[in-house]
Amino acid sequence: MGVGSALITPAMMAILVWTFTGPARAAAIGVFSTSAGVGMAAGPVLAGFLLDHFWWGSVFLINIPVAVLTLVGLAVLVPNFRSPTVRPLDPAGMLLSISGLVALAYGLIRAGQVAVWSRMDVWVPIVVGLVLLAVFVLVELRVKVPSFDPRLLAQRTFGGGNAALGLLLFGVAAITFYNAFYLQGALGFSPMKAGLANVPTAFGALAGAPLATRLVRRLSLRLVTVPALTAAALTMGGYGFLGLQTPLVWIEILLLIQGLSVGMVIGPVTAALVGNLPLEQAGAGSAVTNTVRQTGSVIGIAVGGTIMSIMYRRAIEPSLEGAPGPVQDQARVSAEQARHLATAIDRPALAQAADDAFIHAMHVGAGWIAVVALLGAAVLLMTLPAVQKKKGPIPEPHYEDRFGRLAGQAEQ
Repeated sequence: MGVGSALITPAMMAILVWTFTGPARAAAIGVFSTSAGVGMAAGPVLAGFLLDHFWWGSVFLINIPVAVLTLVGLAVLVPNFRSPTVRPLDPAGMLLSISGLVALAYGLIRAGQVAVWSRMDVWVPIVVGLVLLAVFVLVELRVKVPSFDPRLLAQRTFGGGNAALGLLLFGVAAITFYNAFYLQGALGFSPMKAGLANVPTAFGALAGAPLATRLVRRLSLRLVTVPALTAAALTMGGYGFLGLQTPLVWIEILLLIQGLSVGMVIGPVTAALVGNLPLEQAGAGSAVTNTVRQTGSVIGIAVGGTIMSIMYRRAIEPSLEGAPGPVQDQARVSAEQARHLATAIDRPALAQAADDAFIHAMHVGAGWIAVVALLGAAVLLMTLPAVQKKKGPIPEPHYEDRFGRLAGQAEQ
C-alpha cells in the first residue's frame, strides 16, 4: 500500500502542473490536496458502517471496487503524459530513506513503551535512523538526477513552505491519533458514531481550500495561510480542554474549525510551492513535497504516541498501588488495556482511573502538538513573501509545444 501511494501522488501532482496553467493550476492542486483530507475523514464513516454490519475484514475488501473505479477513471480521463525529464531509479536513495525512517520511527515508538530511554533498543534505532537520513541527503546531493533533490529545499520559499507543511502534518497526524482513542476509548463511541463525529473535519476541509484560493488572489499567500495555520494549531491545543463530560457539540465545532483551517493551508501552500517550479522540476518538486508531508505524518504519530504513553503511565501509577503485579503490568500498557482488564476483573475504579489518566496524557500531548504546529506558522511567516508578486505567465516550452491544445481545454 505504501509503495502504491508513493507511486501515485508525485505523478498526479506533476500531471496537474503539466495540464493546467494560471489560476486553474492553483485551483486544481488545491482540490487535489484537499481530497486526501476528505478521504481521511470519510473513510472512518464508511469503516464504522462496515464494522457495525459486517466482518472486520470488509474494511479492506471495500477498497477493491474503489481501486477498480479509480483505474477506469485513470484510463479514461487522465492523459498519458510523459515527463520532459527522464529520471532513472535511485536505489541507493530509496534504501537509505526507507531504512532511516523505519529506524527513527521504531526508536521513537519504542521510547513510549519502556520506562527509561537509556536502553539500547531506544537510542540505537534513533541514532541509526538519523545517521542514515543524513547519509541519504549527502548521497542525493552527489547524484546527478536524484529522486529527492535536497537543493530544492535550499530555496527560501520552497524550503520554508515544505517545512511548515511537514510540521502541520505532524500535528494533524498526532491529533487525529489522539482523537480516535478519545472518541472510541474514553467516550465509548461506536466505530460508526466516531466516524460520523469526524464528518465536520471533511466539511471544513472542503470549504477551506476554495475559500483560501479566492482569498490568496485578493491578498497574499502569507496573509491567508499564517493565520489559518495558527488557528489550526490552536484547535489542536484545544484538545487540552476536552474531557469525559464535554458536550459533543463543542467537539464538533472544534473539528469543523480544524478542518477549515487545515484546508486553507495545505491546498494554497502546495499549489504555490509546486506550481511555481519550472516544468522540468515539477515531478521532483512534488516528490519532495510529498516526502516531507508523509515524513511529518509518520513522525507525528510516533512522537505523539510516545508522549501519550509516557504521560499515561505516570498518571495511572498512583491508582495501581496495592493491585496485584499482573494487574499493574497490564494496566500500564494503555488505557484500552486497563479498561478491558477492569471489565474482566470487575474493578470499575480501575476503568475510571484509566480514563482520567488518558485525559491527562491527551492534554499534555495536545499542548506539545500545538507548539509544533505554531512553529510551522512561524516558519511560514518568515519564509513567505509579504506581498503577492505580480508576474506574467511562466514560460513552459516543453508543455506548450507538446500539450498546448490540451492546456487550453483544461483551463477552460
